[in-house]
Amino acid sequence: MAFSVNTNAGAFAALQNLNKTSSSLQGVQSRINTGLKVGSAKDDAATFAIAQKLRGDVAGLNAVKSSLDRAASTLDVAIAAGEAVSDLLIALKEKAVASKDSGLDSASRTSLNDDFKQLRDQITSIVDNAAFNGTNVVKNSGSAVIALTNDSGSNTITVAAQDLSLAGSTISLTAGSSISTQAIASTAVQNLDSSITNVNTALSALGSGSKRLELQRSFVDKLSDTIEVGIGNLVDADLARESANLQALQVKQQLGLQALSIANQAPSTVLGLFR
Repeated sequence: MAFSVNTNAGAFAALQNLNKTSSSLQGVQSRINTGLKVGSAKDDAATFAIAQKLRGDVAGLNAVKSSLDRAASTLDVAIAAGEAVSDLLIALKEKAVASKDSGLDSASRTSLNDDFKQLRDQITSIVDNAAFNGTNVVKNSGSAVIALTNDSGSNTITVAAQDLSLAGSTISLTAGSSISTQAIASTAVQNLDSSITNVNTALSALGSGSKRLELQRSFVDKLSDTIEVGIGNLVDADLARESANLQALQVKQQLGLQALSIANQAPSTVLGLFR
């Protein structure tokens, strides 16, 4: 090989290898810092695109969770109102049956009727205030509960509204119902019996809808977790492996620096030819 001070092939080779080592070291450090083996499209375009699509699915499922939570809370309020109305109807029946007693004196019947009116009016108060986030499921012409079930928003769960207001489709009592006489009390008992049955049916429908939302929420949680794990399998770095690579590359970099230093000293050997 010819001696030359203009061209140092050994130094060039050593520098190229050192640059490769430094580049690999930067990649390892990036993977360790981010925890990702695919952090951008330039790392692996196909894998990055798949991961981004899956991240979009997870984002959509987060919106589904919020929708299901809102719907579940709305139904919880509706069920609480329905149970309170059911309890009131039972209390109203007790007053009405007591008022049917032919031996009851006028003062006692009046007292019972006053209590009956207060309980009756409380139904209206409960129904009118059974709203969550502006949605009332149990009033007359109430709103149905609709919740998203998939990340594209194309599928939904709908739980129908239940009319628990006075003189509605479920409760036979009216705002003027009373038990002021034995005959009126007898009619009230019949209306209350049918109303209690109807309210129980309405509560069953609301409870079934709430259970369905609960099951869907649980499924969406599992689905979201599964997709997250899938994304991790695609893009997460194996930090144990990267740690081992880091140690090896650091040693390799030090050796490369020494090799470059030795190669750079080669031209100085030419001076020995002129002594």
